[in-house]
Amino acid sequence: MIQVENLVKRYGAHTAVDHLSFTVEKGQIYGFLGPNGAGKSTTMNIMTGYIAANSGTVKINGYDILRQPEKAKRCIGYLPEIPPLYTDMTVWEYLMFAAELKKVGRKERKEHVEEVIEKTQLNEVEERLIRNLSKGYKQRVGLAQAIIGYPEVLILDEPMVGLDPKQIIEMRDLIKSLAKEHTIILSSHILSEVSAVCDHIMIISDGKLAADGSPEELQQMMQARTELEVTAVGTEEQAEEVLKGMGQIAAYTIEQGSEEDSVVIHVETADDADIRKELSMALSKADMPILSMNRLERSLEDIFLKLTGNIDKESVQEQADETVLIQEQERTEDVDNMTEDAQKEDLNDDSDL
Repeated sequence: MIQVENLVKRYGAHTAVDHLSFTVEKGQIYGFLGPNGAGKSTTMNIMTGYIAANSGTVKINGYDILRQPEKAKRCIGYLPEIPPLYTDMTVWEYLMFAAELKKVGRKERKEHVEEVIEKTQLNEVEERLIRNLSKGYKQRVGLAQAIIGYPEVLILDEPMVGLDPKQIIEMRDLIKSLAKEHTIILSSHILSEVSAVCDHIMIISDGKLAADGSPEELQQMMQARTELEVTAVGTEEQAEEVLKGMGQIAAYTIEQGSEEDSVVIHVETADDADIRKELSMALSKADMPILSMNRLERSLEDIFLKLTGNIDKESVQEQADETVLIQEQERTEDVDNMTEDAQKEDLNDDSDL
């Protein structure tokens, strides 16, 4: 369905996307995660043809986004983080305009827009001006324009950003319903929502793919090491001596506990080794009674933080500023070209009547 191979994008001395490769299979919801500045939005903009890569290829249904942009873009519906809405239009007018730009046949246009409005549950607001809609409804309108023409792939950049809890649930249910007919790639910083919605997760860091798999597979991968949290009576020096004398410990930290004369020990073991019995005996011999011992399970948030590093703020700003400029230039050119093509098609339709 989508093949990204050896993708590279540079902004001056900063490499936003660094030889990135991955494949998206048909009929699934993919979560695309990454901290700010990791290259996530840049990659999505390249995939949709909004900006060009320095090198590498993106193929949508076998069509190269650079060499066959018109055919490739027909397969894609895109919802940017900030939906490209014309707020002085009504919902109906805007979606009809989007259908015209996407070359939906003039005879089928009205019926098609009615179906999209029904799918996205915009019936109650279709005659209202977009500027008067709530944030949640504006996101729905943006999503509606993405599915105009029923593209096989939907690429959604932060579709839940700025929504309240109720709107997030509604958007999540809507995305799940669309997955029956579309392959979906969505980016989000709301990791719990990605875990709830997505079948497959890709985590990008420093422009590279840091992890790739289902939520369950990522958790299993990160559980290759066991983490224990132990609270015991004693000093940090005593705990240090105990841990130094033990094997199979990959890393540990010791800090003062909340209870008097207690310490909290975090232990990470190699190769999923279970050292609870040995650690209990060692602490007991050191006259350090154990108050509690817990084996920690890593959440998606823990995995995300473990796999991603700190991004230089200046590089992030440089990348963001340049990306915005390029997007605006190419979006303007795209809209001009699409409007001209749509007008030509309307003339052809009129001549057929």
